Amino acid sequence: MSQRKIARIETFFAPPRWLFVRVEAEDGAFGWGEASLEGWAEAVDGVFEAFRDRFIGADPFDIEDVWQVGFRGGFYRGGAVLMSALSGLEQALWDLKGRALGLPVWQMLGGKVRTRVRSYAWIGGDRPSEIAAAAEVRKNQGFTAVKMNATAEMDWLGTPRAFDDVIERVAAAQAQGMDVGLDFHGRVHRPLAKQLAKALEPLGLLFIEEPLLSENPEGLREIASLVSTPIALGERLYTRWEFKPVFERGTVDIIQPDLSHAGGILEVRKIAAMAEAYDIAVAPHCPLGPLALAACLQIAACTPNHAIQEISLGIHYNTGGHDLLNFCTDKAPLTPIDGYLPVPEGPGLGVDIDEAAVREADKDRHRWRNPVWRTSDGSFAEW
Repeated sequence: MSQRKIARIETFFAPPRWLFVRVEAEDGAFGWGEASLEGWAEAVDGVFEAFRDRFIGADPFDIEDVWQVGFRGGFYRGGAVLMSALSGLEQALWDLKGRALGLPVWQMLGGKVRTRVRSYAWIGGDRPSEIAAAAEVRKNQGFTAVKMNATAEMDWLGTPRAFDDVIERVAAAQAQGMDVGLDFHGRVHRPLAKQLAKALEPLGLLFIEEPLLSENPEGLREIASLVSTPIALGERLYTRWEFKPVFERGTVDIIQPDLSHAGGILEVRKIAAMAEAYDIAVAPHCPLGPLALAACLQIAACTPNHAIQEISLGIHYNTGGHDLLNFCTDKAPLTPIDGYLPVPEGPGLGVDIDEAAVREADKDRHRWRNPVWRTSDGSFAEW
């Protein structure tokens, strides 16, 4: 039985847009997590004032109890801000427990079901030639799959000529030998989304992501009835209760919970178990930092229906001089072999954070904000 008590809970603003969490017990045991919520770091950070009042003095090994109190203890529950904070805290507790016991998180969740994890990286470009060059870079890095944006925000009405550019860009990536997932980002409205999905079907995509936003289940049902291409969504959903109606409708083939938003490691493992009962695959969303990615790889190791893992916009997610590894003591790049990453074997999350670098970066607290896009008529567009 653990006799430890949580002594402190710290948060750190890590550039370009991340929020790290560090939990330390009275005996010096510690763990790290990631509570990043892009563009809302200050709001998430504010939740930790209440969490400190709740959990200083609690047993850090009682992760389920901490989660239940954090989720249900304030009467009002859920939402992006609270769930991101709870996710980061929960990850840090798993990391602490794993370090204390000398076990990776996947071992504490039942052991691994695979020895390597298929992964994909994001590519960008407006022209087919740019896409081809980006895909070639990923291929040389060891990836066999990529994801790319389908299109900018589309008008409500249009003709299939608007799809030609999308098809050419996908073909350019596939010509480099890449499997391609296509992210609609909820940018395409229902009248055109079903036409675009149908036009893309012959290309044999890995999946189409958010062909419509999850708040439009009727439209998603219509698209699912029109095409055989797997449909993926879920990065904007939190907890198993928000995923429950998605499973029941039967319109989604791949769910993409974000381990820094959806409730943390164990909550996503529970969501994945629910998905398995519906024969739905899991491909966690991860455009964030090294701790979020490490948490995702723990889930990948122990989850039978895990299909593929997003890798933080690339091996080195470089924005403003900061990349995925800047805050890790081991600067060795993540190197996929034939499209697969190895299962992490280190204790906890398997990542050693450079605490001095994190504390130094926190002195210049970033104020990252989501960009705002507008369509040709001046109206707001989805990011």
